[in-house]
Amino acid sequence: MDKSKITGILRNVKKEDVLKVGEILIRYNIKDFEVTYNTKDSLEIVKMLKKEFPDARIGMGTILTVEELKKAEESGAEFILTPSVNEEVLRYSGKNNIDLITGVFSPSEVALALRYGFNYLKLFPAIDLPDSYINNLMGPFDKVEFMAVGGVEKDNITDFFKAGFKSVGMGSSLIKKSYLESKDWEKLEKHVKEIAEIIETV
Repeated sequence: MDKSKITGILRNVKKEDVLKVGEILIRYNIKDFEVTYNTKDSLEIVKMLKKEFPDARIGMGTILTVEELKKAEESGAEFILTPSVNEEVLRYSGKNNIDLITGVFSPSEVALALRYGFNYLKLFPAIDLPDSYINNLMGPFDKVEFMAVGGVEKDNITDFFKAGFKSVGMGSSLIKKSYLESKDWEKLEKHVKEIAEIIETV
């Protein structure tokens, strides 16, 4: 899959708000969306986003089992993210040529993902790691590229790219819950614009 520098994670965004959120993200060139499986109406939301924004890439995250993965496929999700390593999910995805970004945290998990042919991986939770951790991982795993998820904020985005990450995933730090609850689209758009401008510089 093509690698965007940022993926917007839509977790617990209500169905009635999701198209407005998508419109704002796309306006600032954030076109990779991850709808989390455990969001209410997540499968329907994927279908809605795909229909409304054909130029965006709509994926589904927080996938824990093959059964969930199959439902995500049926909804039309174009890529899959997991918070952790599940060998059955790796096996199924490899066999069926699915764009999978599996969550890893340790060298053993990276090696397992590589065994099934996946070398673009989600390091999660990234905020809990020292800056040197990814560099140490990239020593023996020099063909692997990492997405940082977990703790990425507007004020520390550049730190992750300087550390060696190829991309970041942002959820509530991008799509602020307070703005959603108040439906303050003007403030949300200003916040998204500021983050998009930072991403353009890295």
